[in-house]
Amino acid sequence: MKYILFVSFLFTGLVAEAQKFGYVDTDYILSRMPEYKKAQEEINKLSAEWEQQLKEKMAEIELMYASLKAEEVLLTPEMKEERMKDIKNQELKLKEYQRDIFGFEGLFFLKKQELIKPIQDKVFEAVEKVAKENRLSVLFDKAADLVMIYTDPRYDYTDFVLDELGLGDSSDVLK
Repeated sequence: MKYILFVSFLFTGLVAEAQKFGYVDTDYILSRMPEYKKAQEEINKLSAEWEQQLKEKMAEIELMYASLKAEEVLLTPEMKEERMKDIKNQELKLKEYQRDIFGFEGLFFLKKQELIKPIQDKVFEAVEKVAKENRLSVLFDKAADLVMIYTDPRYDYTDFVLDELGLGDSSDVLK
């Protein structure tokens, strides 16, 4: 019985010892990818256009309120009620438009996913290949929410992933 317990401890120790860990910085990797920069520029451009459209629609509603306020003394209660109804209807349309663009699974989300996901998949494939080539059990992402208070540069595989993507620095000799 003692022999089995000793062997299981020994085996557990060997397995724990055999695991290799490393990390990469995906933010840095993405920042070095021209296609990611291009996708970000396109997303920012679309976002700015949609935000401008929202501002214009808000300005129209504010103008409707100002017009109502200026003409309020001349309107019958029914006319005032009808105008308020129109304004509220425009506000509902604006909220709906805003949700369709910037809401969960709105156009912004879908466009971002369409442009960024293929790039992220490419990075993931490179990370996976580097992890397998270097026999890593775990590869952390320094850019993710995982807090890494200290990282030893010996375990940084970011440059290997950049090399895999064809974005490595040829003058870098510290690999």
